[in-house]
Amino acid sequence: MKLRCAVLDDYQGVALSMADWGAVADEVDVRVVREYIGDRDRLVETIEDCEILVVMRERTPFPAELFARLPRLRLLITSGMRNASIDLAAAARHGVTVCGTASNSEPPVELTWALLLGLARGVVRENTALRTGGPWQSTVGADLYGRRLGLLGLGKIGARVAAVGQAFGMDVVAWSRNLTDERAEEARARRAASLEDLLESSDFVSVHLVLGERTRGLIGEAELKRMRPTAYLVNTSRAAIVDQDALATALREGWIAGAGTDVFDQEPLPADHPYRSLPNLLTTPHLGYVTRRNYEGYFRQAVADIAAFLAGEPVRRLG
Repeated sequence: MKLRCAVLDDYQGVALSMADWGAVADEVDVRVVREYIGDRDRLVETIEDCEILVVMRERTPFPAELFARLPRLRLLITSGMRNASIDLAAAARHGVTVCGTASNSEPPVELTWALLLGLARGVVRENTALRTGGPWQSTVGADLYGRRLGLLGLGKIGARVAAVGQAFGMDVVAWSRNLTDERAEEARARRAASLEDLLESSDFVSVHLVLGERTRGLIGEAELKRMRPTAYLVNTSRAAIVDQDALATALREGWIAGAGTDVFDQEPLPADHPYRSLPNLLTTPHLGYVTRRNYEGYFRQAVADIAAFLAGEPVRRLG
């Protein structure tokens, strides 16, 4: 009898076309679940017959309580090699092997600049006006050349964002608790003396930090009030790094000129969420990693993870 595998949260319905699932077809029946299932009972009903699950990033969390309700589960594969929403200790207790896949850092860099440029030049507002018979030219764009780009985090993604900023002729500064002058110099940036200094002096601030206890809520009301009223904030990292309510207030009351975000405290975003109606907020539905190259890598390696598990030699294990 074949094992059963479900691919969760395949919003675009592309998982089966991005890889050759025939490599495991003799031993595994694969089905996809296209919609997000937020109700825990309904989720269990949908996947309780599966020995294998493939999940996309952190779209569906896997806490200890969920593992306890899925006694048949033996292999859980996540895209990427880190997933904070999976309780790895609980997986181990329930005999579930957790594996990951490679993930490329370039796509979130590209989306960061899509949001930043869209904000700076009023792209959505001007496009909407053009399509709906509105005014011909209603905004005055914010310059990038000669302006300061402040980066919170200068890892793989932050360093690539810095390089693009430098190509635009921007003055790039960066800050994180562990950032050194040497590391900043390697990225041709300067280390800000403090978080406060970066926020107060930057025209554009972009978040590229890993979410943890020290970064959760790092940008709150006090920090947003330190920013210039002409400044823009972009977050393509993790929603919880920026206080969501404080950001909405900052945008409504004009503490900052605008913001761009690809990440939210609740995903998919509820229909009545204030982020859907703030005119100076440019939002995308967590598209940072959603590119063909990334998806092909995720699903091809997911198939390889399944094949290796079936052979008794799991690869890319987490935990």
